[in-house]
Amino acid sequence: RSSYSCCYFVLPCCFFDFHGKYSRRQSKKTQYREYLDFVAQVGFVCGFHVEEDCLRIPSTKRVSLIGKNRTYPPTESALIDKQITQFINSRTCAGITCDRRVGFNHKDHCDGVCEEVGSELPEDETEAAGTTWMPGFQPREKVEQIRNCASLPREFVDEVVLNVANLLLNATPQKSCSDMQSGNMNSWNQGESLSLKEVAEHLNKETLKRLKSEYGGLQTLLKNNHQVFEVLNGRVHIRDWRKEKPSSKTKPEVKRRLSAEAFKTRLCWFFIHHPDGCSLPSESCPYAHGTEELR
Repeated sequence: RSSYSCCYFVLPCCFFDFHGKYSRRQSKKTQYREYLDFVAQVGFVCGFHVEEDCLRIPSTKRVSLIGKNRTYPPTESALIDKQITQFINSRTCAGITCDRRVGFNHKDHCDGVCEEVGSELPEDETEAAGTTWMPGFQPREKVEQIRNCASLPREFVDEVVLNVANLLLNATPQKSCSDMQSGNMNSWNQGESLSLKEVAEHLNKETLKRLKSEYGGLQTLLKNNHQVFEVLNGRVHIRDWRKEKPSSKTKPEVKRRLSAEAFKTRLCWFFIHHPDGCSLPSESCPYAHGTEELR
């Protein structure tokens, strides 16, 4: 209902109707297929030529529906809008509860089945229904504040990461890195693990205040910096990339070569900041040891 020029893309996942859980009506189809058909029907009722496509993503729910073109000219927009209003109200009254403000009062709740597009609203309520999309519907704000630490300035994030990393590294004595390349796990300073509370106690009040305004706060920021930290059971660790398990799936040679070429897109934090450097040699590290390795 946004505008005639609006197009849409939707990737159906959870089985919900306009106003609650979607109720199945056919047993000859799978629940997923029936729900896809329902979402496609919504697009058709709204006046779209609905196209179906299958995304190349690792998910069982990967069928998408796209509406790019309309089935009617702009001059018929008012008529289609009335049709959409009737459809929405027929769907919101199809369940056990029915909001009588929209003019429906099904005594037997239609056994879960209501007329779709052809049902008529009482004349005195048609105008009221046109002023709201559906009873109780609350659209989100046009501009939503991003509160997952993603909007914090890069300089601020880098400073917090460096401070927390130094805190963990200095919690244990520095260790020699003379035989780091030999594979000795004790030759590289892995630092100490500290609780989130202990880490927070070492940060200044201004930093904590800034993080408190973000959902997840300090924990979210540390988890976002997956390259440097590992947060397990409320404790923060320096990530040791030597312990990261390689993928159990064997990839074809072409894919292995392409993924290796795509790895070096970011600089290695440990190569730049860790007192012992990176725990991995350049050819094994998924990050660039110097700008000359960036791709």
